[in-house]
Amino acid sequence: MGIESKRQQRFAGVIQQDLAELFQREGNSWAPGAFITVTKVRVTPDLAIARVYLSFLNTKTAKEDLEQIRKKTTEIRFKLGTRIKNQARIVPQLEFFLDDTNEYVEHMDKLFDEISKETRQPD
Repeated sequence: MGIESKRQQRFAGVIQQDLAELFQREGNSWAPGAFITVTKVRVTPDLAIARVYLSFLNTKTAKEDLEQIRKKTTEIRFKLGTRIKNQARIVPQLEFFLDDTNEYVEHMDKLFDEISKETRQPD
């Protein structure tokens, strides 16, 4: 994806903030027990599609939780629309993706720990 315009970045920020508040309030009904964070939002140049990256904490079933949220996309989009109706002409289609950056970081940390624990061979 190319460089985003200021307009795209500003609109993505509005969506990210409002979705974060929605997930904070109602996320437990969509993914029980999980703490959901909106890590990133990317918006197409025509502002018609918003790609939302979610991170799930306190859950072992992040992929299943993501599927539950995808099933509720229409409901989430409607609730988002009521929040941003004065700031946007159209409510973008929402596409949800799993942001597994935290898992990747944890995996890399474990690898580095294992490497540092190995006995050093003299050169």
